[in-house]
Amino acid sequence: MNKIIPFLLFLLIFGCSVQKSDDSKVLIGHLEAQLDYAVQMAEQLSTKKLISPRTSENGELKLVSSRDWTSGFFPGNLWMIYELSGNEKWKEKALQFTLPLEEEKWNGGTHDMGFKMYCSFGQAIKYTNVANYREILVQSAKTLATRFNPTVGCIRSWDHNSDKWDYPVIIDNMMNLELLLWAAKETGNDNFKEIAIIHAQTTLKDHFRKDNSSYHVIDYNPETGEVENKNTHQGYADESAWARGQAWGLYGFTMMYRETGMTEFLSQAEKIADFILNQPGIKEGKIPYWDFNAPNIPNEPYDASAGAIIASALFELSGFSNHKAIYLEVAQKLLTTLSSDEFLAPVGENAGFLLEHSTGHKPKDSEIDVPLVYADYYFLEAIIRNKQLLNDN
Repeated sequence: MNKIIPFLLFLLIFGCSVQKSDDSKVLIGHLEAQLDYAVQMAEQLSTKKLISPRTSENGELKLVSSRDWTSGFFPGNLWMIYELSGNEKWKEKALQFTLPLEEEKWNGGTHDMGFKMYCSFGQAIKYTNVANYREILVQSAKTLATRFNPTVGCIRSWDHNSDKWDYPVIIDNMMNLELLLWAAKETGNDNFKEIAIIHAQTTLKDHFRKDNSSYHVIDYNPETGEVENKNTHQGYADESAWARGQAWGLYGFTMMYRETGMTEFLSQAEKIADFILNQPGIKEGKIPYWDFNAPNIPNEPYDASAGAIIASALFELSGFSNHKAIYLEVAQKLLTTLSSDEFLAPVGENAGFLLEHSTGHKPKDSEIDVPLVYADYYFLEAIIRNKQLLNDN
């Protein structure tokens, strides 16, 4: 890869004037070229069912159906490169990969409606005036709300593993609440907002340990609302701190404060940030290993997706918190690391994905040290958020 790319991102991050220079366009050009390659590969391999890039297997691009929880990220990436580049062709390509997801607005068998629909159609409504996209998102929120159990005070996450859990709620579910909060504002129906707030408050109460690290899965009795089990599914152990889970919590509670102004959510976001920033290497911009307590560190795989989510969340949290300076510094360092030769893929490689070295589900030996489409999504979002902060100063 051209060694100038990481250097240019360093300038983009730390030098405000460079945003208006021709040099900053080189970075965006690199991202455009790689996404161009990704679109070409996806178009060649797509079928009526398999429509959206998720990862690679043995170097080959893997596509998934609209039902997959990751299906909304690739169209979201195309909407964000449209924003970064201003190139109209990306609007057309983004729509091409967004529209096939419409049928998911009726899929009540998943809690991942926010990931799928808000990352795709939610991005689309920022750049289009198509009323139907709004209706698609509102219906998606209505469908998601059907999974809320008021006795538990949470939206149910998974319907699988019934032999293991009665009513599982995962920390990832915080990410799907933004769709409900958007729908509340759009429709004036405060029920959406109430569900999101109650879910977040229950999560705050039950998911976190004394050190402000998070469990992955809390299992409830659906009849009484009592906690039955505290487990992991994708982390190293029940009591370990799965890195992406900590990132989801940080991002989710920061978002909840932005949308509600409730200080309990800001306080929780700051507590999670404190836990993450006190993990080895994070303050220096080191990308986390897949689990902060993985037994063979440093001989464990990284999770670039966790690093990207943390960076994006810290950029936003820096705008709300009295700890702005440290959050901004760490976010910028993480972004610089992600843009380095170690993580940013050369054009025409990595099956078209931007970032290398993510980990999906190590306990199941699945998606280890591979590209993952959601890592790219939060990487692009972090770049956009950083640019916005620099433009505001």
